[in-house]
Amino acid sequence: MSSQLALRPQGSPAPAGELMEASPIIEDLGTTRTELAGSIDMMTTPSPALHEYLRAFNLDLETVNAAQAEAPILVQSASPNRADYLAKMRDYENSHRRDLYLDREQFPVLISAFKRIDRVQNLVGHGNFNVISFDEMLAYGRQYASVGAFSRAEQDFLEDLFSANATRYGFLGEKVITRLTEKVPTKERQKIGRTGHYLYRGESVGLYEKLKKDVGGTIVLTSGIRSVVKQTHLFLAKTIQSKGNMSRASRSLAPPGHSYHGIGDFDVGKVGFGRKNFSEEFARTDEFMKLVELGYVDIRYPKDNLYGVRYEPWHIKVV
Repeated sequence: MSSQLALRPQGSPAPAGELMEASPIIEDLGTTRTELAGSIDMMTTPSPALHEYLRAFNLDLETVNAAQAEAPILVQSASPNRADYLAKMRDYENSHRRDLYLDREQFPVLISAFKRIDRVQNLVGHGNFNVISFDEMLAYGRQYASVGAFSRAEQDFLEDLFSANATRYGFLGEKVITRLTEKVPTKERQKIGRTGHYLYRGESVGLYEKLKKDVGGTIVLTSGIRSVVKQTHLFLAKTIQSKGNMSRASRSLAPPGHSYHGIGDFDVGKVGFGRKNFSEEFARTDEFMKLVELGYVDIRYPKDNLYGVRYEPWHIKVV
């Protein structure tokens, strides 16, 4: 039987960082850092709905007390201190007071689950990995010695991560996929040539083809459909990179089940621009300017936005 994800508040980020650095399980992070670099290359965190933002900053005291009674370690970003909140979002890649951390005892299973999922990706290939289901992932582990069967502890950890209330570590976005075992039906997806990515047939494919025609051949799909497995892999990588800081990870990347890439949205970039496509550098390209002029990009996630997300000029909203 699965147990709850073990999280703990931290008054200061330093001790958690020191614990993670000292943990024997990651003393050989040379290979893991390479794995992380290959995993955290395509990330997006969609904005929560406006009413969710307003709710977070306008909770009355009675509601706050009720929420904390239900989840005693509810992250304090729900308190109405806008200056602190904005400071965290501007400095999203660093740790802050009151961030919530994964308990140290769960570091080994965090890393072992990540590495096993990474082996599944190596087995099936990057493109196919974007669309495999949780059950398919487990089956690959059972069938291939190069992956190895997922342990009960690893499965419990992944199940708990998916079912966890992400507001506990400060993520306000909507959960758009509610079943861990959700599949991406073959008949509903289309592989986009020369990209290694898939899009949902219909509106997503149609919009991408139209913007390619309107903007030109220098625009390219950089991230399309991401299944629960793909999003989990990315989130685990970001959590490891963040030394167990779940709040810090969620400021950059939607937790499993919360990414709109799972239901239709996609990212675009400039051909040959590499990792800069996932930085503010993309907003200074001619391609981005044309996307804005043609109405493909809604600039509602600017710098210092109050939605709890980093600036994402590359994200194309479909749903």
